[in-house]
Amino acid sequence: MPLPTLRSSVLCALAAALVTAVAPAGAESAFPGQPIRLVVPFPPAGGTDVLTRLVMNDVTQATQWNFVIDNRPGAGGNIGLDMVAKAKADGYTLGTGQTANLAINPSLYSKLPFDPLKDFAPVALLATQPVVIVVRADSPLKTVADLKARAAGQPLNMASPGTGTVGHIAGEMFARRAGIQMTHVPYKGAGPAITDLIGGVTDLYIATPPSVIPMIKGGKLRALAVTSAQRIAALPDVPTVAESGYAGFVAEDWKALVAPAGTPDVVVQQINTAVNTALKKPALIARMQEEGTTVRGGTPAELGALIKSETPRWGAAVKASGAKAD
Repeated sequence: MPLPTLRSSVLCALAAALVTAVAPAGAESAFPGQPIRLVVPFPPAGGTDVLTRLVMNDVTQATQWNFVIDNRPGAGGNIGLDMVAKAKADGYTLGTGQTANLAINPSLYSKLPFDPLKDFAPVALLATQPVVIVVRADSPLKTVADLKARAAGQPLNMASPGTGTVGHIAGEMFARRAGIQMTHVPYKGAGPAITDLIGGVTDLYIATPPSVIPMIKGGKLRALAVTSAQRIAALPDVPTVAESGYAGFVAEDWKALVAPAGTPDVVVQQINTAVNTALKKPALIARMQEEGTTVRGGTPAELGALIKSETPRWGAAVKASGAKAD
C-alpha cells in the first residue's frame, strides 16, 4: 500500500476511535434526542395516570421534550414496572411508581418480578396523597373516637378499593394502632364501594381523596379523618388521624418517577431538575390541592431514602393483616 494511503487510513481510524470515545458524553449532553416512553402501570384515566399526565404536560411545555405515555396495567402495577426494570438504562424509559407497587407489593405477592430497591434508579417524587376515612352522611359515627367505641362492641365492615391497595393496608394499620377489629370488604374500585357504603352494606370506606371529595361536599358522605401528617387544603375542617388521638400516624400514597437501575446519573439529574421546575408552578399546585394531593419534588437521593424506609413499614402492615394477592 503506498505510504500516503496508509497514513490516511491510520488518521481515519484514529478519528473514528476519538468519535467513539466521546460519544457517550456527547449523547448524554444532548439528552433527550428522541421521545421518552413513560410507563404508567395502571389504566388510562385512573388517579396515577391523570397525575402523571398533568405533571409531564408541564414538563413538556417547559422543555419541549416529547413524552409517550404507555399504560400497562395488571397485577397491581407489577407488569408495567417490570417492563421499566428490564428496559435499557439510557433514560428513554421511565415509570410511575407508587406506594402500592413499590412498598406494598413486595410483601403482598409471594414472588415479584423485580426488586424495588435494586432494579430502579429513583428520579423524582411527584406528589403524596392521604387516604380519607369516610362514612355515609347519616351514620351515627361522627369522629374517630366514635368509630373506636363502636368497634369495641362489634367488628366494623371496612370497605376498600381492593386488596392490597393503600386504602386497605392503611385501614389495617389504623385498626392495629387503635386495637379494634374491622372486617375488610374489598371492591373493584370506588364506584361500587361508595354505592354499598351509602346503602348501609358497609360501615366505613377508606380511599384516596379524589374518589370521595365530591360526595363529601355533596352531603352524601362524612369524612372522619385523613391519614396525612397535616390537614389537606381540599378538606380543611377534617382532622388528621394523628389529631384524633393517634400521634405520629401517617399513611400516604406517594407517586414517583423511576428509571431502570444503571441509568446515567447525569440523565437522572436532568429529568429530576425538569420535574422539580414543573412542580413549582402555582397552577399545578392549585389543581393538585383541589383533589387532596400535595405536590412534593426533591432529589433522587431523597426519593431513594423514602422507598427504602416505606417498604418495611408497609410490609409489616401487610404481613400483620394476612393479605395475599397470589
